[in-house]
Amino acid sequence: MTTLTDVAKEANVSKMTVSRVINHPEQVTPELRGMVEKAMKSLNYRPNSIAQALVNNRTNVVKFVTLEDIDTTEPYYMNLLFGFARGLNTKQYAMQLVTDPEHIERGQADGYLITGARNDDYEMFDKLDKPFVLFGENHRGYDFVDTDNQTAEKIATQYALDRLYKHIIFIGIDLKEPFEYSREAGYINTLQQHRLIPQIYRVPNHSHCAQQIIHDHFSELKKDTCFICASDRIAVGVVRELQNRGAKIPNDFGIIGFDGVFLDQVSNPKLTTIKQPIFKMGEMLAKMLLQKIEQSGSPQGEIMLKPELIRRQTTR
Repeated sequence: MTTLTDVAKEANVSKMTVSRVINHPEQVTPELRGMVEKAMKSLNYRPNSIAQALVNNRTNVVKFVTLEDIDTTEPYYMNLLFGFARGLNTKQYAMQLVTDPEHIERGQADGYLITGARNDDYEMFDKLDKPFVLFGENHRGYDFVDTDNQTAEKIATQYALDRLYKHIIFIGIDLKEPFEYSREAGYINTLQQHRLIPQIYRVPNHSHCAQQIIHDHFSELKKDTCFICASDRIAVGVVRELQNRGAKIPNDFGIIGFDGVFLDQVSNPKLTTIKQPIFKMGEMLAKMLLQKIEQSGSPQGEIMLKPELIRRQTTR
């Protein structure tokens, strides 16, 4: 079995230098680090993750904390979980799933990824004694990764206008949260640039609630209307009720969803949607959290990933 001494000899450096490259790479020059990493690769040497954790007084465990009900989010969180796990694997970290906020600090961990945070949760975060990052836009100065929500709905709204829909209605999620404000702002700003008047409905994030909105207002709807929806769930409800009314999709009514994880593909017709890079966001969250742990809790800032509009059958 290859040892630390073997790597040191191969790289022509001391054992201390090899140890620093493994445990504290920021203390070593790029040239020395390159020499040691080359030797490790040549000898197929893999550092002992347990020993590294002991040296650094760490557990090599982080907690994935969700403050939302995973059972109601289709494969959305599964994609995020897999992306996060893949990011952790680069540093041989393990993950523990926590679904009860009262259990966040039970047991040992080096840090936390927190998802599904709402305004009422922020007071709890200030009391945490380990580094943490959030999945989701916030205006409290916490480090986070998210989709660029405002740009996303700018893309969706402009696309609807380019497809010559004359009336653009936004159906948002009934939450007073930063991500929702950003999505609405993207829609509003784009319409204002074209001197069009915004029209907004807000519903809980359930398809039957969106279906009820269309049911209640169908007589007021004009042909050549496109609905910009803040989630694919909402979009599915809009599609369902329009079909119940015999409306022509996409010629008379267009629908654009948001998420692009599962419902967009099983919808009939398939949804045009804003696809979030969920898996990539999971990887970026892992990278941000591990770097924050390595840097003893130093701020990491924010990362906003650009979404993609996927054109399918609910727009012309």
